Amino acid sequence: MASQPPATPNRRLASLITIADVEKAAARRLPVPIFDMIAGGSGDEVSLRRNRSGFDRLSLLPHACADVNNRDLSTTILGQHVSMPLMVGPTGFQRMAHRDAEIAVARGAHAAGTMYGLSSITSYAFADIAAAAPGPGWFQLFPSAFQGRLPEAIAEIKAAGFAALCVTVDSPVSGIRERDARHKLTLPLKFSPKLALQVASRPGWALDFLRGGIGRGSQGMGARRVSLAAAATMMMNSGSPVTHEHLREVRRLWDGPLVVKGILRGGDCEALVNLGADGIVVSNHGARFLDTVPATISQLPQVVDAVNGRAEVFLDGGVRRGVDVVKALALGARACLIGRPYIYGLAVGGQPGVEHVLEIFRREIDRALALVGCRTPAEIDRSYISVEPWPH
Repeated sequence: MASQPPATPNRRLASLITIADVEKAAARRLPVPIFDMIAGGSGDEVSLRRNRSGFDRLSLLPHACADVNNRDLSTTILGQHVSMPLMVGPTGFQRMAHRDAEIAVARGAHAAGTMYGLSSITSYAFADIAAAAPGPGWFQLFPSAFQGRLPEAIAEIKAAGFAALCVTVDSPVSGIRERDARHKLTLPLKFSPKLALQVASRPGWALDFLRGGIGRGSQGMGARRVSLAAAATMMMNSGSPVTHEHLREVRRLWDGPLVVKGILRGGDCEALVNLGADGIVVSNHGARFLDTVPATISQLPQVVDAVNGRAEVFLDGGVRRGVDVVKALALGARACLIGRPYIYGLAVGGQPGVEHVLEIFRREIDRALALVGCRTPAEIDRSYISVEPWPH
């Protein structure tokens, strides 16, 4: 994929040095219920914390005296060239962060020379988003949400030009999100007195939201896509299981690369590969559904071993630093997906905010690879990793 130079960040974005800085800036801009919707996890948020602490258990072991001149971060994702081993994963309800939503994210990813994933829960028509950023993308599908309309949905996705279909399989029922329950937050957004009070304290966000209108896509139910969008939104609110039979039907209808997202067990991979999966995403859905599941990085090696090169393996969950990406690469991931970080960037600065987040990651990945003694993502392997035991 041909990359475009990132937009020059404004002074406010330039002052945000890390993803943690971007998150804090997003917390200042967004109403508390909206920020908690994005940042929160399920239950006691044990898994949310584990996704981060799992990376802390891994130490990098640099090689001394390595020639790391002429570094190149580029790689391929399912045959598509990307500028770095990082892509933006699919997330729903982006309209809550910024009025430009998926349009800004797709353009930001394209400008950074990487891929983007589009959720079924979109604010704009599939084709409009694909047209805004002509680079290849993934479309995230919940096939069980489209009973009787799966051929129609896949035909629309194919016509929009998406490069791969990503089926999420880890959400048969909805998660217990206590932050949202305490705020009485429902999606699509309904303004309660409590939410209205919070919105009044964030006039910048409120003005942006109102300027964007409330009648688009699945978050406002625009007319052209109402049936598909409504089905996806209903699935998110109530959950719906995805079975091997669903995957078999998707594989029959879709002739491009197929990715299965939401895998934590190596033992589940054999059936998925046999069903025609080209990619597996090790994911616990950002710790937003089942609490107390393990950190995704801790499950990555067993999935890589089980797949044994028959499909590409990806990781998401808790990725906040370039060193996190480098650790995942060392354990066998092809690339990482991010979710909350780019949503924070979107909230703070729209498309430039998304680009700024991706540039932070690019700079940190490049520096981390150089410091461990590697010039390319392909050079790193498990010999660069030491695993610290869990404390008793």
